[in-house]
Amino acid sequence: MARFRFLLTFSITLIVACTPFITPSPIPETPSSIPKKAATSTATMLVPTETPEPTPTEAPRMLVVCTGAEPDTLYLYGGAMYVGNTIKEAIYDGPIDSIGFDYQPVILEKLPSLADGDAHLEPAVVKEGDWVVNNDGDPVQLKIGEKVRLFGCNVAECATEWNGEPLEMAQLSADFTLLEGVHWSDGEPLTASDSVFSYKIGRNCIDPWSEASCGNFGLVYKYGADTSQRTLSYEALDEHTVRWVGMPGYLDPDYQLNFFSPLPEHQLGHYQPEELYEAQETALQPMGWGPYIIEKWELGKEIRLRKNPHYFRASESLPRFDKLIFRFIGQGLSRNLDYLYNGKCDMLDLEASAYFDVYTLGDLLDLEREGKIDLHLSTGTVWEHADFSLLHADYNDGYQIAKDRPDLFGDVRTRQAIAMCLDRQRVIEEVFFGQSEVPATYLSSNHPLYNTSAAQYDFDIRTAETLLDEVGWMDHDDDPETPRIAQGVPDVPQGTPLVFSYRTTTAQQRQSVTQILAESLAQCGIQANLEYFRLEDFFADPPEGDLFSRRFDMAEFAWLTGVNPPCDLFITENIPGDPKAMNPDGDLRFPKGWKGENNSGYSNPEYDQVCRAAREALPGQPGYIENHMLAQEIFSQDLPVIPLFLLIKFTITRPDFCGHRMDSTAKSDTWNIEAYDYGMECE
Repeated sequence: MARFRFLLTFSITLIVACTPFITPSPIPETPSSIPKKAATSTATMLVPTETPEPTPTEAPRMLVVCTGAEPDTLYLYGGAMYVGNTIKEAIYDGPIDSIGFDYQPVILEKLPSLADGDAHLEPAVVKEGDWVVNNDGDPVQLKIGEKVRLFGCNVAECATEWNGEPLEMAQLSADFTLLEGVHWSDGEPLTASDSVFSYKIGRNCIDPWSEASCGNFGLVYKYGADTSQRTLSYEALDEHTVRWVGMPGYLDPDYQLNFFSPLPEHQLGHYQPEELYEAQETALQPMGWGPYIIEKWELGKEIRLRKNPHYFRASESLPRFDKLIFRFIGQGLSRNLDYLYNGKCDMLDLEASAYFDVYTLGDLLDLEREGKIDLHLSTGTVWEHADFSLLHADYNDGYQIAKDRPDLFGDVRTRQAIAMCLDRQRVIEEVFFGQSEVPATYLSSNHPLYNTSAAQYDFDIRTAETLLDEVGWMDHDDDPETPRIAQGVPDVPQGTPLVFSYRTTTAQQRQSVTQILAESLAQCGIQANLEYFRLEDFFADPPEGDLFSRRFDMAEFAWLTGVNPPCDLFITENIPGDPKAMNPDGDLRFPKGWKGENNSGYSNPEYDQVCRAAREALPGQPGYIENHMLAQEIFSQDLPVIPLFLLIKFTITRPDFCGHRMDSTAKSDTWNIEAYDYGMECE
């Protein structure tokens, strides 16, 4: 599986185009033509499908969604551009939506559940040579000496080495049943075998990040081919039901998602899997079951679609429009707003709404108040944070007070005081115009597992000063503008000033944020020296780069969160370090080597145990909710990193637009495009 940090930065590029300062690579400009891979499918082959003439008394209603980029392909398992998802929402619908930090079935009767009996966790007898998932989470063929977890063992501590005797391991399975009446856009029934066909295609995606196979497979299925590689069987039980069975030992917390998005076997069955990436029927004009059908892709300009008469929600008068155009206009908000004003666009997608030029979020809010636009805004799944270096690289051979960097942040009270001295609410008001929030943990307040009892650290100079005095950081000259001095602070030489570097990238928005925070820290007698780095230097891979080599004081950047809380970012075994370093007991000191993400070096055995228990339980099992709640509580008390704010995402539409809902966890801002409307229909 690709490293989480890579996935994060890649996903941020897709999800938060409107805030480029958190991305390690800019969103590409709109291409003048489709890249070579997809362009090999001759564009002249695209002939508009005949469309029934509208009645003489009614002109066809048309919706124009303008996008900030043109997709490289529309193949379900190809490409990785955000705009691809934007357009696919019109062709497909679901099959499962991620909405409000939860999953919602679209073309399925329901999502399987252990509690409801359509998912099962049962003992399976395994023998030598059987495929299982071992204690490290890897799919292997069972052999003597392999470390595995017996049925009933959900944590690493109770794993055992197989001695050749028959044993039982836990096996998870789930049944998915399609809704009645779902058809492909050519009128053929969509069946369980279409999902099995898609699974078989996916199994051929050997390298999920290789454009030569299936560039999007890793994005469609949970950041990699893990599910496919750990699937023992996937078969149709009848015309509408498929059963997923995992390898023994694979306790997938996302088992409810293990339904493979159907592909039309009756249309594509004659292709070899490797041919599908470039086929016209997949790359340029894929068939779906969603609200619209592609008529023509005019490369470099737009994609035209028409209403799907076989759409399974047609009886609800959906979609609202007869025609749909995705127009590729690029990024440049001044120009794009002109397109909106003069009727060339009804909606600007997330990338086309990106305010890279003269506009600020405040300007857009003003335009909305003036009735010129509608701004559809939501906090996203990206949270910005300031990280303490608790296990600085200097301490790898043990802390030496006279030689190593002073242990400025070793006392938790110091970290809590610093959090109280950061005026994060001022950042929300001045930088985000009140449209974001300060999270208490790595989850937003609208996440169903958010712990409302987690410690909050409001801007409170008086309480912070009391904590700093208790630790031994003293205001020696009664001048809050000068740094406090260490007098009896553990592991800090006498007279050391409370001064540290505060690093982040050169992005303008981050510079605005850190300047506000440095000013508020100074009011507590804390001096933060701001240092800005180019993106590629700040995120440079260890051991050369400082961030994940743990050679910094405080650093600000962003992580992703999601339906499953990412508490494992902060467990001890996730600390990055020399992959050859050993503990005195002979175990690896840094099990993940330089691939670890816990750059703060935070280590708390209680937190580790609780987080692992939460991550290794399945939703609905005892301890799943309780341990996720407790992990947040410990995190908020220990404060290895300070949550700063949630990034926001938004789209812009004409002012009389309705039906559009931005959502924190939706994979696209057009996830409910079938409900879009405008004009008198919205009154």
